[in-house]
Amino acid sequence: MGKHSLVLVSNRNEIRKFETLLTEINESFAMPMEKFINFQIASSEALVNAIVHGNKEDESKKVYIDIITTDTSMELRIKDEGEGFEMEKLPDPTDDSNLLKEHGRGIFIIRSLVDEFHIESDKTGTRMVLLMAK
Repeated sequence: MGKHSLVLVSNRNEIRKFETLLTEINESFAMPMEKFINFQIASSEALVNAIVHGNKEDESKKVYIDIITTDTSMELRIKDEGEGFEMEKLPDPTDDSNLLKEHGRGIFIIRSLVDEFHIESDKTGTRMVLLMAK
């Protein structure tokens, strides 16, 4: 079991640091490539959400990341310093009236790519947990 932590400023260029760390962790964790690619996509989407939607790309705000591995799973925890949002107000991206909208697909994509997904949001920020078993 291992834990790696990273704190990023809210700038999209910081995503590379996270992607590099995630790849390094998987070199020893050895998640099968197809599952790892899905985890990478979901993780990057969650990180973009934290930087862009949560922290509004305000570089004075941070995104806190923990990557935790066990013998059988990899877990990602992301927390932003935004104002939070109400999950029930997110539009359904599969509804015909939302198909052409540019926003609202991130959470849907994340959920579809990982084994477990949890999200909590309040006025102190949003916390996401993504889990993928080997």
